[in-house]
Amino acid sequence: MITDTHSGTNIHEIAAGIYRINTPVSIPGAGQFNFNQYLIEDKEPMLFHTGPRQMFPLVKEAINHILPVETIRYLGVSHFEADECGALNEFLKIAPKAYPVCSRIGAMVSLGDYADRPPHPLADSEELSLGNHKITWFDTPHIPHGWDCGLMMDSSTQTFFCGDLFTQGGPGDIALTESDILGPSEAFRKPLDYFSHAPETQTVLERLAQQQPVTLACMHGSAWHGDGATLLRALAEKLS
Repeated sequence: MITDTHSGTNIHEIAAGIYRINTPVSIPGAGQFNFNQYLIEDKEPMLFHTGPRQMFPLVKEAINHILPVETIRYLGVSHFEADECGALNEFLKIAPKAYPVCSRIGAMVSLGDYADRPPHPLADSEELSLGNHKITWFDTPHIPHGWDCGLMMDSSTQTFFCGDLFTQGGPGDIALTESDILGPSEAFRKPLDYFSHAPETQTVLERLAQQQPVTLACMHGSAWHGDGATLLRALAEKLS
């Protein structure tokens, strides 16, 4: 569903009760790119990543096609960067019961100061119930980048919110695919090499693979459906 014809912002359900909000952009000198956020519709709705501050009106409009934006309870932030939390305070202003969810390191070094409402930090392996969906938080420091980095899994749908892992360039016009995303994501990564190449990278990716995800909610590019454990292990091999 296109929610803004001028920008091309669109929203599609990629798993039961989980919606991908996608906005294609054109970056001067770099071509087409895209930004995704994920809305979990539940008794206590969550938005994972807010998008950059300038995209706030577009993301808000897309959310309102699914549920009233003011009912959002949780704003998930994997790490402190503009596309992860640039519009955080704008959402806090219009969603009176919402608060940020992040890692303990993220709360300590960034969001405790930046956010207009105190964040709710989650410990590694801590669970958060939204109602029908149950979220598990995983600390993933420096994977792919940021000391504060953490990612999360919804156990009810086996959806892995994988942040900047498997970033794909282009407009991201296919909401959910079963085609290869590792090849395109590696082709995008190699010229920029935005991974930190931390010593525990393979260990962390293996731990995530053991969760057996079936849907990967990528922050840039298409979401993916299939054997997520195998794909995560293939990424670990590329990074070894």
